[in-house]
Amino acid sequence: MERNEQPHEEAEETLDQINKKTGRNMPQAIATGAALVILIVACLLLSVDLFVLLVVVFMILALWELRVDFATVGLHLPVFMLWLCSSFTLIATYYSPYHLITMSLSIIVSIILVAIAASAKISVGNRLSLAVAGKLSNTDASARLESSFNHEGGEQHHSRLSHVAVSVLTVLYIPLLASCVIISLTFNGHPIAHAIMLVFLPALSDTGGLFAGVWLGKHKLSPRISPKKSVEGLVGSMLFAMAGAFAVFACTYDASKWATRWWVPIVAGILIGAVGTFGDLCASMLKRDIGIKDMGHLLKGHGGVMDRVDSILMSAPFTCALLWITGL
Repeated sequence: MERNEQPHEEAEETLDQINKKTGRNMPQAIATGAALVILIVACLLLSVDLFVLLVVVFMILALWELRVDFATVGLHLPVFMLWLCSSFTLIATYYSPYHLITMSLSIIVSIILVAIAASAKISVGNRLSLAVAGKLSNTDASARLESSFNHEGGEQHHSRLSHVAVSVLTVLYIPLLASCVIISLTFNGHPIAHAIMLVFLPALSDTGGLFAGVWLGKHKLSPRISPKKSVEGLVGSMLFAMAGAFAVFACTYDASKWATRWWVPIVAGILIGAVGTFGDLCASMLKRDIGIKDMGHLLKGHGGVMDRVDSILMSAPFTCALLWITGL
């Protein structure tokens, strides 16, 4: 009996060590990641319109997470107005024949409406209060102490301008960057390949950075913002994204495209690896500044939706521009 228990205990110890190194529950992370991949691929294969709807749903969830996160430090986001403006922006950008113009006008109108709503600071019901209480109960005390919003005087009060500034930043961070994912579906006749490039390559880059950082990471990239990020992890992110880009290109484009654009997957891998890592660092800096560990808890093993899409959002405009400029 003892012989049978020993391998089981060793396996648990090994798994615990891996979880500590990666900073996440790996079995949960793998299961959640596989489910997300199946969901996204199914939407793309059934209809690109379903994929657009899926992007809208993820952005709605991300906006709710940000609302709760900012509320923990007394900052108000007009989430209903953000939901309305973001949904309209993404859907109108896709279905309008003038994609870029529609996106630009929608973002401008969204900024105005969201700024007005933020200055009004209207909140309905107690769902937000319950979510904030749950968030604070799951937050490390040390993380709260390191927050730049740490204070001794109880409830925090911010000026209306602070609420407006945070709300406008949210418009530029989520619906604007997400619109680049939508725009990539509208040109050159390769919507599925473009969607895979913009959604899966940053995720693949994160995976490469995670494994390279865990097994090879020795030189810290930004120890103050994200202690687990390393230079080796950044290189791994670029190489994995590059390999993924070559695979997508090989399955999508013919020999004539390869003859003149063989260098594009290399540039794409470097761009996605570097910008995606920068997006992760920006999210980590925001979490550290607020004093939270995860943006949310909707995705088991991954934290919140924002923890999953930060690198996708940040790299989206660069990848979209690269595909458009090169005619791919």
